[in-house]
Amino acid sequence: MSSEPDTKVQAEFRESFGKGFARRLRAAGKIPAVIYGHGTDPVHVALPGHQVSLLIRRANAVLELDLDGKSQLTLVKDVQKDPVHQVIEHIDLLVVKKGEKVEIEVPIVVVGESAPGTIANLDNTTVTLQAEATHIPEHIEVDVEGLEDGTHITAADLKLPKGSVLIADAELLIVAISVPAATLAAEDEIAEADAEVAAEQAEASEESASE
Repeated sequence: MSSEPDTKVQAEFRESFGKGFARRLRAAGKIPAVIYGHGTDPVHVALPGHQVSLLIRRANAVLELDLDGKSQLTLVKDVQKDPVHQVIEHIDLLVVKKGEKVEIEVPIVVVGESAPGTIANLDNTTVTLQAEATHIPEHIEVDVEGLEDGTHITAADLKLPKGSVLIADAELLIVAISVPAATLAAEDEIAEADAEVAAEQAEASEESASE
């Protein structure tokens, strides 16, 4: 069985607007949304809240809407949330067609462990790609296993899935491997302490020899 979620969503046209109506809609477990793109007039709809909340956890989710028996493929372009309660207040949906290529921001996921004593710094959390609307990668993995201090991974180094094309600057820094500043400072302190001990031992040896 496929683990892919069911992206078919029953949507309802809505003709009422305003904050008061939107609040009542959300209280009824629905999410206000607008569909736009391909030269069409914006269409205002209401979506089932629980189902859509689960689907949009994935970046660049594609929803297959059922609007009065007509199927409409849409890409989630923007999700507005209440900054305090994190309740979804509104969703913007872009009309797409099967086979159409779209430009999207895809999350970067770091896997593996860099060389002992180093850390992998994620400089950019997403990368801009072009991909087919129905084959958008969920994320792009960057394997840092065993990489040494000073290693840089740029957008050009990313392994993209078939059908995806890099839009971002090829030299965009994605991950940099480095030794933490605290570790360097500790190593410097140890080196200084060792130098002091060596100097004291040398001085003691000189005094002993002169007696």
